[in-house]
Amino acid sequence: MSPTSSSIPLYDIAGIGLGPFNLGLAALLEPVRDVKAVFLEQKPSFRWHEGMLLEGTSLQVPFLADMVTMADPTSRFSFLKYLADMGRLYHFYFYEHFHIPRTEYDHYCQWVSQQLESCQFDRSVSSIRKVREGGESFYELEARSAAGQAYRYRARHLVLGVGTTPIMPDCFKGLPSDAVFHTAEFSGNREQCRKARSITVIGSGQSAGECFLTLLQEQKEQGFRLSWFTRSSGFHPMEYTKLGLQHFSPEYTRYFHGLPQAVKDRVLPQQDLLYKGMSTSTLAAINDLLYERSVGGEVPAVQMRALCEVMSAKQTPGAPNRFRLQLRQRQQDKEFHHDTDCVVVGTGYRAQVPGFLSELRPLIRWDEQGRYMVGSDYRVAQREESANHIFVQNGEIHTHGVGAPDLGLGAHRNSIIINSLLGREVYKTRERNVFLEFGAPE
Repeated sequence: MSPTSSSIPLYDIAGIGLGPFNLGLAALLEPVRDVKAVFLEQKPSFRWHEGMLLEGTSLQVPFLADMVTMADPTSRFSFLKYLADMGRLYHFYFYEHFHIPRTEYDHYCQWVSQQLESCQFDRSVSSIRKVREGGESFYELEARSAAGQAYRYRARHLVLGVGTTPIMPDCFKGLPSDAVFHTAEFSGNREQCRKARSITVIGSGQSAGECFLTLLQEQKEQGFRLSWFTRSSGFHPMEYTKLGLQHFSPEYTRYFHGLPQAVKDRVLPQQDLLYKGMSTSTLAAINDLLYERSVGGEVPAVQMRALCEVMSAKQTPGAPNRFRLQLRQRQQDKEFHHDTDCVVVGTGYRAQVPGFLSELRPLIRWDEQGRYMVGSDYRVAQREESANHIFVQNGEIHTHGVGAPDLGLGAHRNSIIINSLLGREVYKTRERNVFLEFGAPE
């Protein structure tokens, strides 16, 4: 039996998606007693980039970029509290690293999610509509479990935290997904890789680099050939100097948001190495392993080529488990082909506008490229003044800059969202946080 309208509880906030950002929002809202919140996630439990939870890989930001510490270091959901509960404080003390294992970050997030009653898993939101009833307007959400159970929710405000989706270039679409797959599915396809005679990695971001290193470490035992292509000018390190990192700060976010959109769209592609390169430790590990393999004049069964973009990818006729890639060297404008049994595609992620927003699309203001128009407080602009707000998490890189996907700014963004919703300062945000200053002096 469907619930009657009067029996559906009305929440102040409904968060859709439970990645680190909305999970952090749930944790920071937990002690705020005058807010009733619910967070819905389609997965059965919290998992963070499970396809890339590789042994030996670390988070690329310090452990302080947990759910709460940069907003409230005294919160019971901090990483240090997690360590205490796990009996691992001395383990961490002697570990002496700011950057924790990726698997531990995932486990920490699970620990947080299991303590929050506001987090509901196995809830796939299918539609949202705006409703007015009894003189009050709100959003009504419909969701289903994997077993088909229907649920309805009502909320005055929405926070979209659906994250980003893997980018699979058109040339790879339609090919067998167990042999041609995104790095997001790497862990689940390790066995397929081990059966291959040759493996090719595409892309030169951190995920591609980690996949290549993992395969390189297994190469001697498994005996496959290994290739690595990127359309970029080289296999470059990500910016990680202490002053360079200050672009991932509230000040730079505020500065970038104030630029004209045309300037933002011109600047962003010039900042790739702030967030799209590889860590120096990953690059060093690859080089050092190749160096060791070359002792005695041995030539490793590896090729690495930059400035090479994939033009097409097809199954080889008569050999369905083999693929022919047509590539072009961009500076020479010279094409060549490359045959391989397996392709690991590391071409990144992009923000998405989820299908469940279809009924709300006419209410939202979109820019010329069909992207959300987002205010400084992460509120999505609407065509008409509304008391029912929509906020976005990690879908605003075009308006707020390179810090949008950065875990270190998650607690700060959530502080701004909470303060904006409640109209008071629940969590303190500071004007000055870093040494660099951006823009001309006033």
